[in-house]
Amino acid sequence: MANPITVLESLNNGLQRAMAQDGRVLLLGEDLLDPYGGAFKVTRGLSTAYPERVLSTPISEAGIVGLTAGLAMRGMLPVVEIMFGDFLTLAADQIINHIAKFSWMYSGGKETGDQVSLPLVIRTPMGGRRGYGPTHSQTLEKFFLGIPGIRVVAPTNLSWYDSLSPGDLLTQAILLDREPVLFIENKLLYLLPVYNSDNMPDWEVSINKPAAGPMYPTYQLQLRGAPPAQITLTAYGYMAELARQAALRLAFEFEIFSELVFPTQLTPFHGSARNTFFSPLFASIERTNRLLTIEEGTISLGWGAEILARSMECCTGRIHTAGRIAAQEFPIPSSGPLEEAVLPGVNGIIEKCLELVHSR
Repeated sequence: MANPITVLESLNNGLQRAMAQDGRVLLLGEDLLDPYGGAFKVTRGLSTAYPERVLSTPISEAGIVGLTAGLAMRGMLPVVEIMFGDFLTLAADQIINHIAKFSWMYSGGKETGDQVSLPLVIRTPMGGRRGYGPTHSQTLEKFFLGIPGIRVVAPTNLSWYDSLSPGDLLTQAILLDREPVLFIENKLLYLLPVYNSDNMPDWEVSINKPAAGPMYPTYQLQLRGAPPAQITLTAYGYMAELARQAALRLAFEFEIFSELVFPTQLTPFHGSARNTFFSPLFASIERTNRLLTIEEGTISLGWGAEILARSMECCTGRIHTAGRIAAQEFPIPSSGPLEEAVLPGVNGIIEKCLELVHSR
């Protein structure tokens, strides 16, 4: 069996496919041109292949994102790379007050009668564990969750046989999605292999995905042949990989078995036929009666808190115990040991699972 490609290679392939299939696709961002190819090399080779459609921009996140909005309104399919997710804060006004709202505010004209469409993708790496310090290691996507008009997508290192890889999700976001998409790429995912049912023989993998349109699936995993699960773990991005590692150790070291539910679309939750998360999550909770949410952002007012709230509302009486794992509420240290202490890890997930399973 050939070695699986990495998430970085998959994303690069996804960009290559999108640019090859549609001449309207433009790529904008800082330091994208070869031989540098972007800070994390996701765009490597694209400026050589498409020199007129890869634009290296000045250091102005608000300017780049504002230009992207204008290009989308004029019928292009722009993709903007924000070098570090921390710098999304500099473009918050453009994202929240312009991009998220223009399709609600403006008409496409008497000729069409349609609302203005902004089919654009904002890609950005998030997360720590690279020693980059407080302003280059944060996980800030929670500040953009729940904004009407913005879809937030976060791939894992999973795929479904030969489809729905991280690169496939990116291609779909660029070519098929008519909504503005914030595409979150955790830095530690980049060099991980892309797994699927063929190269994860110990796991039963299933997906819940929409029947049509852009497909941002929810992955469901459990160990093959395992006894009934005692707890449901839900996570996204790199935390999904840590949850999978923790589930293996829980099974082999403690004989505690879990079901894993990993969404790739974080929001919107409602009002979309493409929402595929809560159905498998609630079904798993009905079986296990326990829920643990796992995220890399800080614990207060985050994704996990929202998932727990909605689960408690919809699974009344079925959740016996529940909990959250997330980052401590400190700036991310540059020191490796301190950074590891602040951010959630496999040992913390295991300890919390043991607490929830053994509580009365």
